[in-house]
Amino acid sequence: MSPSLDFFYDAGSCSLAVRIVLEELGIPYSAHRVSARAADDEASRSAWRARNPKGRVPALSPVVGRTAGEPLLLTEVPAIMTYLSRLRPTLGLVPTDPAREARTIEWTNWLSSHVHAVAFGGLWRPSRFTDDTLAQVGIASRGRANVLDAFAAIEALWGDGRRWAVPDTYTVADVFLLVFYRWGTMIDAAMSNYPAWTAATHRLLERPAVATAFHKDGLQLPQL
Repeated sequence: MSPSLDFFYDAGSCSLAVRIVLEELGIPYSAHRVSARAADDEASRSAWRARNPKGRVPALSPVVGRTAGEPLLLTEVPAIMTYLSRLRPTLGLVPTDPAREARTIEWTNWLSSHVHAVAFGGLWRPSRFTDDTLAQVGIASRGRANVLDAFAAIEALWGDGRRWAVPDTYTVADVFLLVFYRWGTMIDAAMSNYPAWTAATHRLLERPAVATAFHKDGLQLPQL
């Protein structure tokens, strides 16, 4: 294991999930903020794009290999969380049991590709989908509807009485879900409509690693 990892993040973004996993593992790392906010979009500037052509955070280094940009830089939330979890496999944040592992990946892929990129992407960044400013209004509206549809689907999955997203074990899927629960409070979604998901979020907020991650990102814990 590397004696120290470099973690590139923006406070309150999806990189919060990676921060929580780092804190759960208790391994040394250095955090470097790369703002992805519209008002100060460092992530889109040439200096960061030279390192990560995707122009996004989070990213983690050093990890053996290269996809694009800087050698040893790993991107994408599901990939980073999986890599980190394998550094401390006994914690089971990505289970080694094939079925539980697959269910964890099923969650993180859907959260990343649909809930984040499509639903919240459409709501918050409709310009990624079209240059037509009039069309962007409709995309944002559809994005919000997609968010609420996804939230209803998440709540329905807790209908079987499960304690965690992968029913019998705490995983990175639960960590990633917290990002979207928090974002739901930011868009004034009626989170009281999701009592089972809210109860799961209560359990998550009791974990010391979660409180530490919020503190280091300068964020307030959600008021449930």
